[in-house]
Amino acid sequence: MAGKIVRIGTRESKLAVWQAKKVASLLSKHGISSELVYIKTEGDKVLDTPLPLMGGKGVFTKALDDALYENSIDIAVHSYKDVPTEQPDGLITGAVCERDDPRDVFVFRSGVSPEILQDTSRTFHIATSSNRRMAQWLAKYPNTKISDIRGNVQTRMKKLENSDWDGVIFASAGLKRLGLHDKIGAYLDWMLPAPAQGALCIMCRESDSDILEILSLINDTNVALATGLERDFLNELEGGCSAPIGAFSQITNGKVHIEANILHLNGSSEIRIALESEIGYASNLGREAANQARRQGADKIVDALRS
Repeated sequence: MAGKIVRIGTRESKLAVWQAKKVASLLSKHGISSELVYIKTEGDKVLDTPLPLMGGKGVFTKALDDALYENSIDIAVHSYKDVPTEQPDGLITGAVCERDDPRDVFVFRSGVSPEILQDTSRTFHIATSSNRRMAQWLAKYPNTKISDIRGNVQTRMKKLENSDWDGVIFASAGLKRLGLHDKIGAYLDWMLPAPAQGALCIMCRESDSDILEILSLINDTNVALATGLERDFLNELEGGCSAPIGAFSQITNGKVHIEANILHLNGSSEIRIALESEIGYASNLGREAANQARRQGADKIVDALRS
């Protein structure tokens, strides 16, 4: 490993580059040198098609997976929420890094008052490309028109200002990483985030023992456990990245708590599960939550999505 320069694969958006540079900084603290390798994904090239119709968020990861297979990069950095729960053969999550604010936030169009969110009977017009966000929003604000929106953070901000929408839902972590704290109009504390939202994931080849040893230096075991439980909930329900499924797990005083939900797309009904366990017995907590949701009819929601 001495003298090795780790090749970090990343998408070209400002947020993706920030995340890759963050990993480079973490590696540097352990004396590991690195360089960025920029890769354009299908999700970056096609901006006029809703994500579910493109096959979900895997469109953001496949090109980086291919680069790992071709040995043109050593690691790939992703927002963990964008990584499919079924990982490609031969690739593995080598590390999960520190987690930023996992919440969703609302960014208002200029001139729109934040006080409008206090009126749940109001007629809204918002934009989001996420079925999860849409379903949870409609459950709280049923009188809403939803428009699809794609593109990086800056593109979506520009689209918002040129629209007649009330606002757009973003991930808090993404805005804060780009120094856009001032754009946050409201924190949607009532909305469960996507599984693993706010965490960074580093993928590598399963056979690359040197890289796995390096990545062990920057792996956050508590974040890896919490996000793993959230992804277990999603995977067990076979919901995929396009399903209206939220989950958030946190570790406090030696206990692990998980809250998760699944909704009909129109927000008409919700199944919500909350479980807690001692940390030493928490490895199956996400799957247990999924099984409880299944007993309450979650499979019917998933089947309805597929049809």
